[in-house]
Amino acid sequence: MKIATAAYPLDWLDSWAQYEDKISAWVADAAGQGAELLVFPEYGAMELSTLAGAAAAGNLAGSIRAVSERKQEATSLHLRLAAEYRVHILGASAPVADVNGRPVNRAELYTPDGLQDHQDKQIMTRFEREDWHIAPGGPLKLFETALGRIGILICYDCEFPLLGRALSEADLLLVPSCTEALAGYWRVRIGAMARALENQCVCVMSSIVGDNAWSEAVDRNTGAGGVFGPPDKGFPATGVLAEGQVNRPGWTYAEVDMARIAEVRRDGSVLNRTHWGDQDDRSVAQPVVLR
Repeated sequence: MKIATAAYPLDWLDSWAQYEDKISAWVADAAGQGAELLVFPEYGAMELSTLAGAAAAGNLAGSIRAVSERKQEATSLHLRLAAEYRVHILGASAPVADVNGRPVNRAELYTPDGLQDHQDKQIMTRFEREDWHIAPGGPLKLFETALGRIGILICYDCEFPLLGRALSEADLLLVPSCTEALAGYWRVRIGAMARALENQCVCVMSSIVGDNAWSEAVDRNTGAGGVFGPPDKGFPATGVLAEGQVNRPGWTYAEVDMARIAEVRRDGSVLNRTHWGDQDDRSVAQPVVLR
């Protein structure tokens, strides 16, 4: 299977038609290259806030309301494109109000057959919890799809190994990200590569790139697309199946043989996923005084 993962720049939008044309062009481009799974980044939907004007787009609370108001239209667009091009799409995540009225960070997965579901971010960064007041959403989900079993760890979530372990049955872990600085990009990338190592699976990282003076939330962004696997039999020695150039917009593509995931789990040089439980009796350090 061919995977396309985005280094996605946000735009100021003057009309809904402009957004529709943009997303349609991105999907058509990836599908034209033979991609079956397309992964957009965390908070990529924030550009929808510009449709409400500069005051709304530049205000943290106002931008959430503005994006939420367009969420159903964006969902309909992605469902149509997934069906038209016969691809699976992880749409860019957006802050949306949940049933309790608190905003959650939500990414939706769309299938070619008109099905959809969502994954909410589990653990908030300091900015999300202290300034933006984004709340943790619903539980982690394991999606059974025609492409295989897919889990989603939104940005910061992939830096926590127990969240990754909860998705250990996933063949693919999708990691949509939004990181301000190069250090943030590498934290998420290292987390994604670690989850690929531990779970002996493939992790797909997407990123926002570029600066947006109109937004307080996504004003500066550093990132790249990347696809990572376990550095073991059937995979590159580095674990890097594909990586884009930092801050260069566009798709990064990787060919993934799902049979290799099953094989490395069954008979890899190491069996990290199988041996995870061996930590249980060894996870408490014994204090030793050497002074």
